[in-house]
Amino acid sequence: MDRILALQALDTSIGRLEHRRTQLEAGEETSVARKEMQESESRLGELRLALDAVGTESRRLELEIDSMTAKLAAEEKRMYDGTIANAKELEALQHEIAGLKDRRSRAEDQLIEQMERREELDGRATKADEEVAVARAHVDALGGDAARELEEVEAGLVETKAAREALAPEIDEQLLELYEDLRRQKKGIGAAAIVDGVCQACQQKLSAVELDKLKHTEDIKRCEYCRRIVVFA
Repeated sequence: MDRILALQALDTSIGRLEHRRTQLEAGEETSVARKEMQESESRLGELRLALDAVGTESRRLELEIDSMTAKLAAEEKRMYDGTIANAKELEALQHEIAGLKDRRSRAEDQLIEQMERREELDGRATKADEEVAVARAHVDALGGDAARELEEVEAGLVETKAAREALAPEIDEQLLELYEDLRRQKKGIGAAAIVDGVCQACQQKLSAVELDKLKHTEDIKRCEYCRRIVVFA
């Protein structure tokens, strides 16, 4: 009966290896990594666009401030050089100068905000750039790692299947037939050990009466709950 547990262990290994082979052949991990890389590249692209927008707005404000500064200098020169004698015209000029100063002050405040915004975006862009580099390296590494792992999985399958082929003929034909039938019905698990009275397949604790009955039967032992073949560990 111990051979049936050994066969189950081999079949479980084969199933696990075949599932892993399918994953590797489909490139699932690489696909996930590539998607993460694309998302990080997209975030970096958005940050760079935001930085470009901040740069454009900053240049516009700088030009506007320079223009208003030049105009203020010219208007203040007119106000003090004695060329304007009319009181109303002088008052209008004073209002214009005050308005220019107010507009320039607001533009300077906006420029400071843009500079602060640029500093924040620069920090985020630097971090995003590093994330992109890591993501790209991960994708490249997975490509090579997946190929190597696939070779290992294929070799493991060949070895495990060979071991199964050698073991199966050593098992009683009736027991083997029941095992194969149960494997098809019960998600690949046809036999399990009983450890401390618990079936390791369904995790149910068998009654003391049932355990005693199983220990003394010469027939194929089966779990009273899941009906799989069981072997006392």
